[in-house]
Amino acid sequence: MSIELERYPANFISTIIEGDQASGRHGGRVKTRFPPEPNGYLHIGHAKAICLNFGLAKDYSGTTNLRFDDTNPIKEDAVYADSMREDIEWLGFTWAEEKNASDYFEILYDYAVQLIRDGKAYVDSLDAEAIRSYRGTLTEPGRNSPYRERSVNENIDLFGRMRAGEFPDGAHVLRLKIDMSSGNMNMRDPSIYRIRHVHHHRTGDDWCIYPLYDYTHCISDALESVTHSLCDTGFEDHRPLYDWVLAQLEVPGQPQQIEFSRLNLQYTVTSKRKLKQLVDTGLVHGWDDPRMPTIAGLRRRGYTSASIRDFCRRIGITKSANNVELALLESCVREDLEPSAPRAMAVLDPVKLVLTNLSEDETIWLDVANHPKNPEMGVRRVPMTRTVFIDRADFRLEANRKYKRLVLHDEVRLRGGFVVRADSVVTDQEGQVVEIHGTYDSQTLGVNPSDRKIRGVIQWVSATQHSKVCFQRFQPLFSVPAPDASETDYQNLINPSSLQRFEGVVEVSVEDKPEGTRFQFEREGYFIRDPEPSEQGLVCFNEIVGLRDSWAKMLQSDKAS
Repeated sequence: MSIELERYPANFISTIIEGDQASGRHGGRVKTRFPPEPNGYLHIGHAKAICLNFGLAKDYSGTTNLRFDDTNPIKEDAVYADSMREDIEWLGFTWAEEKNASDYFEILYDYAVQLIRDGKAYVDSLDAEAIRSYRGTLTEPGRNSPYRERSVNENIDLFGRMRAGEFPDGAHVLRLKIDMSSGNMNMRDPSIYRIRHVHHHRTGDDWCIYPLYDYTHCISDALESVTHSLCDTGFEDHRPLYDWVLAQLEVPGQPQQIEFSRLNLQYTVTSKRKLKQLVDTGLVHGWDDPRMPTIAGLRRRGYTSASIRDFCRRIGITKSANNVELALLESCVREDLEPSAPRAMAVLDPVKLVLTNLSEDETIWLDVANHPKNPEMGVRRVPMTRTVFIDRADFRLEANRKYKRLVLHDEVRLRGGFVVRADSVVTDQEGQVVEIHGTYDSQTLGVNPSDRKIRGVIQWVSATQHSKVCFQRFQPLFSVPAPDASETDYQNLINPSSLQRFEGVVEVSVEDKPEGTRFQFEREGYFIRDPEPSEQGLVCFNEIVGLRDSWAKMLQSDKAS
């Protein structure tokens, strides 16, 4: 199915692109790339980068490559690459070419040999700790390695033997020869190759030396004729190194790196390392846990790709760091679902309402609109029987007039049905109501009685014709707005109420809807069926988002107390 992708609002990157096109830079072409490392699952922060790279390229009739930065086989796996492809396609984007940094291992090696021959790279035999100490600090210049002046022939020999596997991990690294007194730490003879005797998921055991990101990335961009290399501001200090490497080599393209602010979303961590720890320690139920900010988690929860794209456009493209409210993302989801989600009724905490003036064997079939504002979505048949379930929170023995639900000796309307009155209750030994007895007014289907005022409208489900299901409701995974900034171990900031489960009922019409249907369970929220059953074997529905932003007020109340 073709997905219409909306144009990005004007921003500083689009201004750069338009200036480049006007001047004829890059021949007027626009080509971007999205270069994830396959060492985890993509998250909402990556969604911003994906939408930006693919969206801007499309806006200017350009193309985008998907390139896996697979230069660290210790952490990488083909499973992660597969999940990334799925996520990008689900978001609605198609890449022009799929590339891998490992595709360029041979040419990257040849370029490194050329740098050695030109006296711009050398093999350093200091260990990692010594290299760090020689680099200096932000206020003190670094010192030249004692191996910096090795001859070209010795460096060529050592580098070749590194590739041949003669040395153990950590014995040598290949470093660029730039400036150990530079004010930019990235320019103090950065390492560009290290030894790692590790099986690679694509190249197998062909290589035991692997290039580092700062060296690999800029050359890969050039080889692919990328014009605008978009990355977050964490790489701004790396840009001089990006440009320096390209300036030393005869490469087919001259890409320009442009930085934008990364997404910081409240009550969320987006570090793949931290997300992996959440999975590995069992604090969540996997990478696709609906509480996770991963694209897989958001998809399982029921978020739509259109709502995520809309969110990424709304937060804008700037260089300034910002902390985006989770409420904005949820608002985008609601706005996307409201006109399209069919309505249905669900009761999360059921209590019986027995309509004593309806016989046991009688069923009244009601035609109820699937959407109150869209007649084209049709109607569904809902059975009203002698006994129905209503939500326990929708009944009180007594209440003031502000309470708009059912009260003993008063009336309320059943959604899509009749006005009912509560006449008496049955309680258990602890005094808890287990049954409400009442009557329905047969003259009130679609008609308000003229002689009395009805409190409100509540949802309900037949007690004899329904599906028993599990509901999962979610709150933010973390209990503080900025868990990354807290001095407390972020794992201790987990919100204990982030997952709540209920066993309740839904109307039978839900069973007839296709898999993947997103419902608005009236007066409750938007829900989607989870692919896995509950522990009790029940069909489980995930709450995608509530009908209003209620959790933020609750968290503010918790902090105030």
